[in-house]
Amino acid sequence: MTQTSAMLQVTDLVKSFDQPSGGGTLTVLDVSKFNIDKGEQVALIGQSGGGKTTLLHLIAGLLVPDSGSINIGGHETTKLSEQGRDRFRAGAIGYVFQTFNLLPAFSAIENVKLGMTFGRNREFSRAEELLGRVGLSDRAGYRPGQLSVGQQQRVAIARSLAGRPRILLADEPTANVDPASAESVLELIRTTCREENVSLLMVTHDMGVASKFDRIERLDEINRAFASPTTA
Repeated sequence: MTQTSAMLQVTDLVKSFDQPSGGGTLTVLDVSKFNIDKGEQVALIGQSGGGKTTLLHLIAGLLVPDSGSINIGGHETTKLSEQGRDRFRAGAIGYVFQTFNLLPAFSAIENVKLGMTFGRNREFSRAEELLGRVGLSDRAGYRPGQLSVGQQQRVAIARSLAGRPRILLADEPTANVDPASAESVLELIRTTCREENVSLLMVTHDMGVASKFDRIERLDEINRAFASPTTA
């Protein structure tokens, strides 16, 4: 295992997708180097379609790169099998999806507990603790359909932290809530990650959101494919 101060190290990462109707392939991501230190919080800003979500999916192991390296906490995840990536993600990576991805048939607390089901951390009492930290102790038994959009987002945040991840990936987490709730959601994510020493990578198209971070990266500056899309 590599001993390093970096929690995330991305090197020479390339990802292409097949275009429809036999149009060849389009390279959407070509990142030579991108690092995040342990406990560091980084905002990655870029326009829609620029590859932000693709980068998060690659880091999370939901997609496999064409080439390149992704190292998380000293573990080279691109060398893992699909099952290995699933296990690693369950134990080391939290993910806040833009659309929340809560299971409608389960209560808030059950959704949070699901966040630790596939990892090694089975501290189910932590689900109650996290719901309390996001201000939803009194909504533990409510299903997603009984919660406001902002409350659903808070459940999703609690679930993403349930397995005690090393890094939290947040995909436009304020995009589907009103401005007042967005400010609250952003502060909640940042404060909780700071308290638990979790590295944070948040992608956004909103400079107002990105400006809250000490470190801001622009995807159009680190993604070489953005400047000159490559087709084959």
